[in-house]
Amino acid sequence: MKVKLASKHGFCFGVEDAIELAEKTAREAKPGRAVALGPVIHNRQVVEKLEQAGLEQSAELEKLEPGTTVLIRSHGARPETLAAAKQRGLKIVDATCVLVKRAQAVVQQLHDEGYRVVMIGDRNHPEVRGVIGYAPDVIVVDSEAELDEALPRRGKLGIVAQTTHTPEHVGRIVGAIVARPFREVKVVNTLCLEVIRRQEAAVALSKEVDVMFVLGGMHSANTQELARLCIAEGVPTYHLEAWDQFRPEMVKDRTTAGVTAGASTPEWIITEFVRGLEAFEPAGT
Repeated sequence: MKVKLASKHGFCFGVEDAIELAEKTAREAKPGRAVALGPVIHNRQVVEKLEQAGLEQSAELEKLEPGTTVLIRSHGARPETLAAAKQRGLKIVDATCVLVKRAQAVVQQLHDEGYRVVMIGDRNHPEVRGVIGYAPDVIVVDSEAELDEALPRRGKLGIVAQTTHTPEHVGRIVGAIVARPFREVKVVNTLCLEVIRRQEAAVALSKEVDVMFVLGGMHSANTQELARLCIAEGVPTYHLEAWDQFRPEMVKDRTTAGVTAGASTPEWIITEFVRGLEAFEPAGT
């Protein structure tokens, strides 16, 4: 089968840095003394490899013994979580993506400047949960329908966005906000350029193929967004974690497949999938 790979796909620099730090932490810590506060990245296969290397997972600081090394995952953490870890005598290794760190700092700065902070994002996403901890009473919205109930009636707003969102989605919500009678609206662009490049490459590729495969963790927000964008282009799209989830019926009557991958998807998974797809011969051919 003919297979085309998106020009931009797979690991971003933030994920590469987080995994490198996680591997180093697992190597250097004593057995049972290295713990990540939740999955380092949203990729099951990578997390399993890190666990095998000695990096355990926990979301409960109070159960960790003093002296344990705690890895803050790429999505970051709330400041009170970091303070609690230090208070318990835990050793902190911070693998927060630099762009998430910037979003955290921007939220704090906007609050200090007197803005009511609004974050456009999924309130259940770990990045968003961490970022909004850097200012009190941050408003989280992710659709225009939420604005009437969520926003105050007056004052000045400072707006940031979840790093993995699309510019188009954020732009629509920002446009709806600035159309309201606020005295001042300040928008700081916190979107990840690497994620945007992967989104653009996926959309471009989906126009050239008759089926798309998006590889990445099922809980990965940027991978889910890639799948949504491809579906919006009208091409049959499958979000899979790895080759073992492929089924022949997915490519029935298809001749050219496109493959892309989220920013948390390792290259070996992508390579295995592409090779498997290239070697696949639909029944009757």
